[in-house]
Amino acid sequence: MSVVRPFRGLRPKPEFAGEVASPPYDVLSSDEARALVKENPNSFLRVNKSEVDFPPDTPVYSDAVYKKGKENLSRLINDGIMIRDEQSCFYLYRLTWQERSQTGLVALASVDEYDRGLIKKHEHTRPEKVSDRANHIMSLEAQVGPVFVTFKHNRQIKTLVADLTATAPEVDFTSDDGVRHQLWVVDAGGSIAAIGEAFAVLNEMYIADGHHRSQSASEVCRRMREKNPGHTGEEPYNFFLTVIFPDDELRILPYNRVVKDLNGLTPQEVLSRAAGSFSVTPRNEAVIPQENHHIGVYVDGRWHELAVKSGTFDPGDPAESIDSAILTKNFLAPVLGISDIRTDKRIDFVGGIRGVSELTRLVDSSQYRIAYSMYPVTVNQLLQVADAGKVMPPKSTWFEPKLRSGMVVNVLRD
Repeated sequence: MSVVRPFRGLRPKPEFAGEVASPPYDVLSSDEARALVKENPNSFLRVNKSEVDFPPDTPVYSDAVYKKGKENLSRLINDGIMIRDEQSCFYLYRLTWQERSQTGLVALASVDEYDRGLIKKHEHTRPEKVSDRANHIMSLEAQVGPVFVTFKHNRQIKTLVADLTATAPEVDFTSDDGVRHQLWVVDAGGSIAAIGEAFAVLNEMYIADGHHRSQSASEVCRRMREKNPGHTGEEPYNFFLTVIFPDDELRILPYNRVVKDLNGLTPQEVLSRAAGSFSVTPRNEAVIPQENHHIGVYVDGRWHELAVKSGTFDPGDPAESIDSAILTKNFLAPVLGISDIRTDKRIDFVGGIRGVSELTRLVDSSQYRIAYSMYPVTVNQLLQVADAGKVMPPKSTWFEPKLRSGMVVNVLRD
């Protein structure tokens, strides 16, 4: 059973939605966020990444930063830019990009189901980031960044969503990255009940993106439960903000890699050592892999295609058989000496939305010496890893388009 709950969403008035809604806090650096808010005092980045209102040397985890986030949210409310619905609603949020749409249910999910593994995860979290978002939630008394959740699609939910989005949306704008954002408010009692019943038949849901936000919601629940001797399990802190999409509508782009040096080797030595695990074929043009177990490598001004040799990974292990894990095990670690890509400062990652031209640019500019173009992980691979209770290799998935923060906020008080 999957619990989804309607709630009294705090959201921008439709005429302000495009101005308020912002990229997620964790896809921008503080400096990038400062540049975006410079001409937009109503950007939700001022709430979700409020260090933008301080000098660059201000610690981002400071109490002053959290306090400023609450002040900025209060200003949006007091100025009438954001309003809270009078009754509990569900919301349907559609993103359309490059002629393809995905429609998700904005709802509250159960922290208890998350803690019990019924909302499955596939990534480790870092304690300092969990603590940051937990402190942020408690300071604001609100959850402002939705967790991106998916489920194995079924016909009943798809039909229901199609019916509920047959009318004109309340919010409809296109952001500067070309993504169209539409929001429907579901406030009719019959429709709310139908959504709850349709999702109740799901045995599990999956976190696609937002592991730190979901873990921070769990941490907030733990803190609040300890302070509440009359805890019942029905308090607002027992639930967290999500947008829930069917798996067949999601799009994952490649998450490419660049490395700053060749570990003291020449380009030819690097490729020769890689040949033990990969078939290496020179190419006259950029390599954009068209299938699993094929990887492009750009070094010394030339592209090569790597085809993974059998016996270099366990095909029965859903995590080890992902290309990014194969690359680390058979190339990055033994050839370049990079065994932990989470902590090694020599490697960086480039979202697939930037294309392979960004890889050639980075190497040709001498900022990096070698680049790897990857085939995107499939949604089915992600679900298999989560079902097996395993963890995806780091930096394996780049979901696009991104949810905007500030479209709907969950306030944790009446």
